[in-house]
Amino acid sequence: MNLIKRGFCRISQTVFKLAIPLLPYRAPLILDHVTQLPDLLRTQGIRRVLVVTDGFLHTSGALEPMKKVLKEADIHCAIYDEVVPNPTIWNVEGARDRYIKEDCQALIGFGGGSSIDCAKAVGARIARPKLTIPKMRGILKIWKRLPYLIAIPTTAGTGSETTLATVITDDKTHHKFPINDFPLIPQAAVLDPENTRTLPPHLTATTGMDALTHAIEAYIGRSTVKSTREDALTAARLIAENIEKAYQDGSDMEARKQMLTAAFRAGRAFSMSYVGYCHAVAHSLGGRYHTPHGLANAVLLPYVLESYGSSIYKKAKDIAIAMHLADRTTPADQATHDLITAIRRMNAAMGIPTKIKGIQKEDIPHLASFAAKEANPLYPVPRLMDKRELERFYYDVMEEA
Repeated sequence: MNLIKRGFCRISQTVFKLAIPLLPYRAPLILDHVTQLPDLLRTQGIRRVLVVTDGFLHTSGALEPMKKVLKEADIHCAIYDEVVPNPTIWNVEGARDRYIKEDCQALIGFGGGSSIDCAKAVGARIARPKLTIPKMRGILKIWKRLPYLIAIPTTAGTGSETTLATVITDDKTHHKFPINDFPLIPQAAVLDPENTRTLPPHLTATTGMDALTHAIEAYIGRSTVKSTREDALTAARLIAENIEKAYQDGSDMEARKQMLTAAFRAGRAFSMSYVGYCHAVAHSLGGRYHTPHGLANAVLLPYVLESYGSSIYKKAKDIAIAMHLADRTTPADQATHDLITAIRRMNAAMGIPTKIKGIQKEDIPHLASFAAKEANPLYPVPRLMDKRELERFYYDVMEEA
């Protein structure tokens, strides 16, 4: 990256870091169970809600306990269940139309990050009806208050229940892009491990590694504050202690609970301190090839960490210590090596591949350009890279034909 652009990126990131204490971050109200929803909705004067979810969760009966308590409380519950793994503008507009048709007053995102992200974007479109989703791309484009928004995660990974971000895919261009603004933070979240009990092992693994990526990228970046460092290290520790337990035994509710806590704290950390090139590359793969976000992050993470070299040694050692991989006497370079090795071991133990299928060599320059545009100057990465340098990651994870 040339010196002028490098300087622009670092100045922009420094200004943002200085502004963090002044920005209106907030945490959602935390509920333990869906049975608490009726009282919460009554206090807000809400009698009609739209649940944004996916078809599998709807047909599997996962929504039934919530639907039952809402019906008993005489709260109308409309359902939009067409959310796809990388939610699209079409999803957002379809759910928005249903919200308006059903005369709803609030939104419930029920599911993984895709459903919650879609619900956030629906709220944004309702708050700003004249602003299209592509025009919301980037930071601070919404401003207005959304309808009351409740997130009910069924995965322990994205942390979308506490973040100011939503990620949407443009159906026409196949570009996946983030929208970041404070009104997108849900007003409430239901963190009930029972909602994750039936999550398949491979999704437990990839969504959990997504949360670890959030924690690590937030911590090694240059825009951390005390609270985000504490959240990130706590999340990394909880994931190291619990992810394989949850993967091996989906009915281990204590491990599931700790993973939900980890995802929440990692989400809170990156919501303030942002992520890095791992996410930028993963978003481009998700938009072009529909690669699941958690899978892309899990595969990319060790390669991206290696590329940072000595610029992450000190902070990577802190993470390694939190994950019980090192102690204060361990040299920082060794601790970093041990951290990267442990990530690869965790991936292998949970059946996560080392390569990603479907990447086409001719697409790489365009994908790298898109990743660079997303990341620079917004993401306060340890070492800046331009689009040419980012191309290496696609080759690193590309499965040979």
